[in-house]
Amino acid sequence: MTGATLVAEKIVAFEDAQLHTQAFGDPAHPPVLLIMGVMSSMLWWPERFCEELAAQGRYVIRYDQRDTGLSTYYPPGEPGYSFGDLADDAVVILDGYGIEAAHLVGMSMGGFVAQEAALRHPQRVRTLTVISSSPVGVGELPSSTAAYKEHSAAAENIDWSDLEAIADFMRRDSAMLAGTRHPHDAEAASALIARDMDRAPSFVSATNHFMLLSGNEGANLHASRIEKPVLAIHGTSDPLFPIGHGEAFTRVAPNARLHRIIGGGHEIHDLDIDEVVHAIAGHTMS
Repeated sequence: MTGATLVAEKIVAFEDAQLHTQAFGDPAHPPVLLIMGVMSSMLWWPERFCEELAAQGRYVIRYDQRDTGLSTYYPPGEPGYSFGDLADDAVVILDGYGIEAAHLVGMSMGGFVAQEAALRHPQRVRTLTVISSSPVGVGELPSSTAAYKEHSAAAENIDWSDLEAIADFMRRDSAMLAGTRHPHDAEAASALIARDMDRAPSFVSATNHFMLLSGNEGANLHASRIEKPVLAIHGTSDPLFPIGHGEAFTRVAPNARLHRIIGGGHEIHDLDIDEVVHAIAGHTMS
């Protein structure tokens, strides 16, 4: 990490759970809370991304969601929480830092969490940024590519008690999610996966996230009800959520705009960090 960026870690504890967090930058600056996607700890927000966003005058907080990283774990197949709880966790973190309202940035499933947080707690959200995500409650959107569907189906044959088998699948998944704009860095992806797995006391518990995805939409959970400014950042070569998902935000949410990453995949590629940071900084001016 650069010596110019102030970095501090903090445990936010409440009731029967605790969340591991890390903050970058000056607490006096506008706060930005980063929410990562399924089975992914805060490590999937690159340190350089966090540092560069902090250098733009933002107070950046990333955290491990439940069942990831150093936060509370639950038995595999028995998540002791709901999707709504994950959305409420974002507000609990703001409380833990004494923050009245923040800019929320969600990646993939983290984008679903951020949208639900904005719907459940609008007074605690300044703006919303969704990266490689999809508007909640909206149907008839483009499906994943055939190649990605075939790859994803192979997960049913994995021995989820075998960490090396899981790691191998995740390495292949990382390659499948890559875009066409830049070469996939397999070595860097493998190192990140290994670091994430080594850091987790019960990595397989992160599969609990999949059990929540089918039940995260209710009658009142629809992107059209999000009144806060929304920035959708989306790669035009995303194989999981094709660009139509990003475009849908501008049709559905009343105050949304789209930033396309030409040739980008379902990822924040190292060579795209500057572009993504610039877009978020422009969206989170206050």
